[in-house]
Amino acid sequence: MLCLLLATAPLSAQDLDPRAYARVPVDATFLVAGFAVSHGGVVSDPTLPITDIDATVETPSIGVGRSFSLFGKTAQVFGALPYSWAQVSGNVFGEATDITRAGLSDMRLRLSVLVRGAPAASVAEFAKAPRRTILGTSLTVATPTGQYFSDRLVNLGGNRWAFKPEFAVSHPMGQKWLLDTYAALWLFTPNDSFYPGTVRRTQAPMGAFQAHISYNVTRVPWAAFDATYYVGGRATTDGVERGDRQSNSREGATLNLPVGRRHAVKLAVSRGAIIRHGPDFSTFSIGWQTAWVPRPKPAR
Repeated sequence: MLCLLLATAPLSAQDLDPRAYARVPVDATFLVAGFAVSHGGVVSDPTLPITDIDATVETPSIGVGRSFSLFGKTAQVFGALPYSWAQVSGNVFGEATDITRAGLSDMRLRLSVLVRGAPAASVAEFAKAPRRTILGTSLTVATPTGQYFSDRLVNLGGNRWAFKPEFAVSHPMGQKWLLDTYAALWLFTPNDSFYPGTVRRTQAPMGAFQAHISYNVTRVPWAAFDATYYVGGRATTDGVERGDRQSNSREGATLNLPVGRRHAVKLAVSRGAIIRHGPDFSTFSIGWQTAWVPRPKPAR
């Protein structure tokens, strides 16, 4: 058996998501389909006796979101369900081994609220609104819906809940530039069925910080440079602390292109910048978004 603990791609603490707190009109519905490919050391337990890790994880996903008014503030709820194919190879005690997996990954749910600078607005009000600094907050929940075998170490799901409260500032700089900064903390529940099925694995909280600077090429298309730093997350198995505290960073770029009036294509690429301990991999993703926005009522 190849003793690898495969993490869901993209890995939770390493998200790069520019303009996640952009203002939108209320009562809009969004449908997102995406496909991501991650390649490299896509593992989350570096204390295992493995060398020359090489993994490729292909993940299509489908998501749906809805904007609404929450106490006069712009709010959004979003859910995404990924499915992953993974091919993993490596040397275990000097012996070359490989394995494959296919199945559901952990579903994500997210509730965000723009608490300042973006009151709930109709389509007509949204079109006339000036660009302002926005303060936002969100809660992301990763659910244990992914494929998991307690007697194996190669898994697509984490067999635990994870919660990420986050605070964000989105600051426009003139008419073309936008600076986004996020600060979050991932909190994990225990996995009481870690390999070989009787081990209790816990993980300390992990801080995650993002910064994005984006540029409006014209009125709608935009491009962004992305960076993230994550720290913490040391694991403990049956009370024994592992030496796997992370302190790493990633960098990437994003391009968003409109297709007609209701559709958009998003291209993104990222890679590890400074990896001191933990996963080191590159990711390319493409997404298609369709939006249904209520039409303004005609004037009487």
